[in-house]
Amino acid sequence: MIELVFVACLTAQPAACQEYRFLQMEGSNTHSCMMQAQAQLAQWNEQRPKMSIRRWSCQQVMIREALL
Repeated sequence: MIELVFVACLTAQPAACQEYRFLQMEGSNTHSCMMQAQAQLAQWNEQRPKMSIRRWSCQQVMIREALL
């Protein structure tokens, strides 16, 4: 699985930042994530006008199996 990882900060307080992670559709790859990310981030940011996206990337999700 691939996830879109980005950091967004309050526009009025640039030091107040938080990391967000969105899982991409199963079967997606890093390239398709990169192609879709700008539209997804624009939509996310449109709904949160007081936030500013600082950086983003697409990463492979490392799934760890729980030991029983």
